[in-house]
Amino acid sequence: MALVTGAAGFIGSNLVDALLASGWRVTGIDRRSPETDPVAAANLQQALTTPGFTFEQADVTDTRARELRKADIVFHLAAATGVRPSWGVNFADYMRDNITATHHLVQECERADVRRLVLASSSSVYGTAPQPSAEDGPLLPISPYGVSKLAAEQLALAYAARSASVTSTVALRFFTVYGPRQRPDMAISRMLDAVRTGVPMNLYGDGHQRRNFTFVTDAVRALLLAASTGTTGRAVNIAGPASVTVQMVLDTVEEVTGQPVPVVHTASRSGDPASTAADTRRATAGLGFRPAVSLPEGITRQWQWMRAAQSAPLIGGPA
Repeated sequence: MALVTGAAGFIGSNLVDALLASGWRVTGIDRRSPETDPVAAANLQQALTTPGFTFEQADVTDTRARELRKADIVFHLAAATGVRPSWGVNFADYMRDNITATHHLVQECERADVRRLVLASSSSVYGTAPQPSAEDGPLLPISPYGVSKLAAEQLALAYAARSASVTSTVALRFFTVYGPRQRPDMAISRMLDAVRTGVPMNLYGDGHQRRNFTFVTDAVRALLLAASTGTTGRAVNIAGPASVTVQMVLDTVEEVTGQPVPVVHTASRSGDPASTAADTRRATAGLGFRPAVSLPEGITRQWQWMRAAQSAPLIGGPA
């Protein structure tokens, strides 16, 4: 049995669907309930009608060991997300949801004899480090969010490194995941929504900043590979085929949709690195992972999903 925290979110719900399709029994945990949250309902719509899926509305810090005792593998995706909201008083939420919650979950995994923990980390741990970023290179986060994700993964890996540890752990550092169910505040979602509505989006910076975009099915495949690999006690970069400029993404959205993206240029925001680019040799060697979805294909699939979702009774979106 697999347990997924953050199951009603963007990556979490896509992972749940993939696990169920592969024949796993899955328990999903999220503090948002499909009964009261339309986004959670949309994201879990398929899973909730699939045999073998159990959903529990719960906070990770409230997760009881009895739930974990049923799990062979735990995928920990629950987190406070977003660079820009993490500044100021909001950091208290990031400490609780990213650091304290992870610490609690790791301890409960140990007590419940869970054999494998796969933790979702972030490229934000690199910050201003030289590019392309390698797992053993400098870690220089420049946002409170990045600091919280680095602390979370190091906590989990520290527990895994103990000689008495019963839970093997791997942390996947995801580089800008996009695709169906992506949060609406993320760049590609905002670009596509600007095309759909005609309302200009704020473009932070001059468009020359670079990002490594990773399609969600590639991210999910990496999670599944990490569940079965012998790699343990390490962080692994998971990224798309190439680092591209934001302007290149805008151009691709225009090609896919047949319409220009209306934008309003604004100043860069604190905590946003000028560039992200991943060294993925460890993912290839240790997990057998290579990205399969190109940026044009991924944006096409997200655009098709967005258009279909807008006409559906339930609309998916945030993680």
